[in-house]
Amino acid sequence: MAMKLDHEDLNRLIEKISTSDIQEFSLEGEDFKLEIKRNLFNQNQFTNNSVPNNSYDRQTIANQKAINDNASLVNEPETTQVAPPGRSDLTEVTSPMVGTFYRAAAPGEDPFVEVGNKVKVGQTICILEAMKLMNEIESEFNAEIVEILVENGTPVEFGQVLMRVKQS
Repeated sequence: MAMKLDHEDLNRLIEKISTSDIQEFSLEGEDFKLEIKRNLFNQNQFTNNSVPNNSYDRQTIANQKAINDNASLVNEPETTQVAPPGRSDLTEVTSPMVGTFYRAAAPGEDPFVEVGNKVKVGQTICILEAMKLMNEIESEFNAEIVEILVENGTPVEFGQVLMRVKQS
């Protein structure tokens, strides 16, 4: 039996799992494998009276603060990558997912779009690879490509501006 999963099916499945107490889930199809492993908070771990809860809480807060401090250190260099505020006549094309940005279908092939190109609704403008899946990103409007802000092969964040276009 062949099984087809689209993004909405996948999102519904992940949501169901995240609201359940399932700790591990694995699903395999012809061309994909999905594994979800979660570490759920174990209530029984802290019922032992020899470990007062408040010491655990203090330690957790200290660890969380250390994690936050490290995260802020890690994120500082990235602020240089933030695109300057755009012109008001331009529309930003943002990444719908975390993945790797590709301008062409394969290495050595022509990019889908170049600055100055006119694109039509539904035309592929780039590919985002996420977990070995190639997702073609299509233009949502007729427009002219004004800026391409991401280098080919670069990891991108959800919501990151990929391109700026002028709608026509």
